[in-house]
Amino acid sequence: MTNWVGRTAVEIAAAVRAKEVTPREVVAEHLARIERLDGRIGAFRVVRAAAALAEADELAAHADLAELPLAGVPLAVKDNLAVRGESTRVGSAATPDVPAEADHVTVARLRAAGAVVVGLTNVPELCVFGTTEGVHGTARNPWDTSRTAGGSSGGSAAAVAAGMTPIALGNDGMGSLRIPAANCGLVTIKPGHGVVPAGIGEGDWFGMSENGPLTTTVEDARLMLSVLAGAEIAGPAEPGALKVAVSVRSPLAGVAVSKPYTEAAREAAGVLVRAGHHVERAEPPYPLSLGVTSLAHWTAGTAVDAESLDARLLTRRTRVHAAVGRRFLSGVRGGSAREELRRRLEPFFAQYDVLLTPALARRPPKSAPWHERGWLRNIAANTNYSPLTPPWNLTGWPAMTVPFGTLPSDAPTAVQLVGRPGTEAELLRLAAQMETLRPWRRTAPLD
Repeated sequence: MTNWVGRTAVEIAAAVRAKEVTPREVVAEHLARIERLDGRIGAFRVVRAAAALAEADELAAHADLAELPLAGVPLAVKDNLAVRGESTRVGSAATPDVPAEADHVTVARLRAAGAVVVGLTNVPELCVFGTTEGVHGTARNPWDTSRTAGGSSGGSAAAVAAGMTPIALGNDGMGSLRIPAANCGLVTIKPGHGVVPAGIGEGDWFGMSENGPLTTTVEDARLMLSVLAGAEIAGPAEPGALKVAVSVRSPLAGVAVSKPYTEAAREAAGVLVRAGHHVERAEPPYPLSLGVTSLAHWTAGTAVDAESLDARLLTRRTRVHAAVGRRFLSGVRGGSAREELRRRLEPFFAQYDVLLTPALARRPPKSAPWHERGWLRNIAANTNYSPLTPPWNLTGWPAMTVPFGTLPSDAPTAVQLVGRPGTEAELLRLAAQMETLRPWRRTAPLD
């Protein structure tokens, strides 16, 4: 029997369309892997074993099966997006345990393309932090289970890196796709504002949050993004010579980037030079106020999401985060800091096509009960390891994580690619070129 675990979404869908394998066979293999491994990894809050198999059987009978781009592909969904018939708990005891009446639009699009939802994945409470643990479970990094998978799409990233699903759906308000993707050796893209429907929480964190894919290959990311966007994202044509700026310093003053991540960015720059791109060291003109602007929007978004919840059921770190955010709410709603940041950075991106940076500043924190620890300790841990992602939520511009290199522990490192609005296809083509020239291990060695 052919083993479909570890295959890409593109490969699985092609085989299902050609009737080389049934959706049930593919889903059953992945469910068996979840049952065997998830006790160690903690990717899933809910596994929809019976429902997923039933839906796979229904899919097999579809008259248009041969036309579905994700035919029979098992999918994990982040537990802040509605899945029909399942509750959406967002990592909290304060959220209602009430089944959703309809799919979130992104889930509906993926299902219409043939994907089968096998489960909902763990997140930190209200998707606030860059580590994933809480009352519903702890998501560990499949490459090093002593470390967190990251957050807030930590469970989704862990599911894909462990080979429990070939693709997962997540979202990103301050790095919540790119951080766990970097930890877990995955490809992701946070699309620019308006490319993919958002509808996350109580207001998309003022338009900063975007839904996007978590995959093991660039082609799977491109395919999934096309389905999410409802429009074809240009395929794998080679990019022309691009002007690429490389920066290895943190956008936040006082935060250092460790050697494995600066080396990853420098080595990636060398690969791009050899591929014919024009690469040079250049520093984006980040304002000194960026840290305050990031904190204000981060906490204010949580304040809005927590408004309708019983604060007594929230963890202390979340309550404090929301309380701090309430002080910033009026300034965030009426302020111009994000527009000022865009204006400040636009000349830089008029000069360069792409910005290449490290994806993280250091390896992920230990997997620990961070939800039981104080707010300041959480803020320090998050800021010190993931300062490079928030600027691109504030601007609303596309940014992606690409695996590149390894830590001394042999866990993955990664780089970040950032582009101007509307350059998702260009970023994906550049990432595909990097994948060809420096391929990465796609799945953690758990067997």
